[in-house]
Amino acid sequence: MTHPLLNWENPIPSDLGESILVVALEGWIDAGFGAARAVGALKQQIRTQRLVAFECDELIDMRSRRPVMKLVNGVNTGLTWPRLQIRHGKDRLGQDILVLTGPEPDHRWRAFTAAIMDVVEQCNVRMCVGLGAFPAPVPHTRPVTLGSTATSEDLAQRVGFLPASFEIPAGASAAIERAFAEVDKPAVGIWARVPHYVAAMPFPAASASILDALARVTGLVIDTDELHRDGRVAVQQIEQLVSNNPEHIEMVRNLERQADSENEQQLGGAAPFTDASIPTGDELAAELEKFLREQ
Repeated sequence: MTHPLLNWENPIPSDLGESILVVALEGWIDAGFGAARAVGALKQQIRTQRLVAFECDELIDMRSRRPVMKLVNGVNTGLTWPRLQIRHGKDRLGQDILVLTGPEPDHRWRAFTAAIMDVVEQCNVRMCVGLGAFPAPVPHTRPVTLGSTATSEDLAQRVGFLPASFEIPAGASAAIERAFAEVDKPAVGIWARVPHYVAAMPFPAASASILDALARVTGLVIDTDELHRDGRVAVQQIEQLVSNNPEHIEMVRNLERQADSENEQQLGGAAPFTDASIPTGDELAAELEKFLREQ
């Protein structure tokens, strides 16, 4: 018996093998639109079809995520409702991917997570990967670095992590990670560190790094060449803006020195962040909360 929050819109494919669940929910931390652009690029490359939809009336506050009315010559011709769904597709090697997209639920997170685990069981999901991006004290002139939330230290090390203990507000993706941990399945959140001064504008380099890490961790085949090209163009545009202000130039130089110090202390590969000059846990939490308020 399927979970009451689920509406199966298509049958489970008969050739479905072990699959990867990619989670990219709207409404949570996504500095530079890193996750939104990443999942958009992924869906452009992989032909997908709707597999299952969630009962949004049970999960979404329609006053905060109002449906869109199409008005033609004063006539209400229909509403477009918020949609929370899982789509299925295959990469070029035939590896199965499930992509969870839509607004982060406002209500019933435990029930929502239980519904997802129902899909996980029925669709033979072997791993969950969440996508996100957060504002950080990093320069736009250096390669994007990543942080992680994971169900094991091994997974965290394959992406990168902050060697500290702190508490920050959690999203629904964190609840999904914990549900995977409870059934001994791996889950990892891939988080791009976006320069805090461009967090409210598109930063394609973050999206490219997120997808590169997704491919590295899962073995999925994903083309990120276009995102990397767009990232280089965006960096040039940011450079032009920064160059007009001496204070901004000095800020970026300080961030560059800090980033270079970080890199010198890394041992290679996806080593954890080790620079003692990075913000404390409380400072990072404050930065994230400030970003959320501004959104």
